[in-house]
Amino acid sequence: MLNTDIRQPAFTKETDVTTTLRTTTTKLAPMDKMRKTALVAGVFYLITFISIPTLALYGPVKNHRDWILSSGTHTGVLAGGFLEVIVALAGIGTAVTLYPVVKRQNEGVALGFVAARVFEAVMIFTGVVSLLSLVTLRQAGATGADAAALVTVGASHVAVYNWTFLLSQSLMPGINALLLGSLMYRSRLVPRIIPVLGLIGAPLLICTVIATLFGGLKLGSPELAALPVAAWELSLGVWLVVKGFKPCPITAGMTAADTAPAYHDVTA
Repeated sequence: MLNTDIRQPAFTKETDVTTTLRTTTTKLAPMDKMRKTALVAGVFYLITFISIPTLALYGPVKNHRDWILSSGTHTGVLAGGFLEVIVALAGIGTAVTLYPVVKRQNEGVALGFVAARVFEAVMIFTGVVSLLSLVTLRQAGATGADAAALVTVGASHVAVYNWTFLLSQSLMPGINALLLGSLMYRSRLVPRIIPVLGLIGAPLLICTVIATLFGGLKLGSPELAALPVAAWELSLGVWLVVKGFKPCPITAGMTAADTAPAYHDVTA
């Protein structure tokens, strides 16, 4: 006579499969190298927008010629300088992070993007130093220095900041948009509509800066012309953080290089 214990192995096998599936689904897939690169670059791009409050923080020192003679707190200038230093470093971070990827499209243009970001950061540092120097002069103004001389010196420092801002945070973003935008458009690392924003806005911003340099526009006019380039950088940062790079020949090549078997044939 046959026994009815035949069902027990089938039940055990089904239970083991279910347990294995549950265990597998609870493990998170590790983030690959390309996704990490995109995430870091996107975060750096978003960090570059933290200097927006400086438009208000620098208001008193830029709009009042006698600010250097007045009393009160100068925390706004210090905070604004700190934010701009972070922006300068984050700008370099975007270039350094993206360089290993975009150089596979065009190494010369990618290197130019890194150089442009470094130059932009240097100019930002120069502008920050000019305003921070005003804080020192303001503190020393109470020792009896000539008021008219202090006002003149203060105005010169503000002028240095305005011109460095024009070159660093108005002209250079347009050049960066042309360089990186062309690389992103041709490589298809992101949807093409994103670099198109930069490629359209960059000539407008550069022409506005040139017109300002030659006196055709008032200093400070490029703020509105910078909106398309700002939209390009913001959309790029958000996309890289949320979605990462799109599959393309560059990502496929880098992924294949990273996952290549690390062994060598051994001959006896």
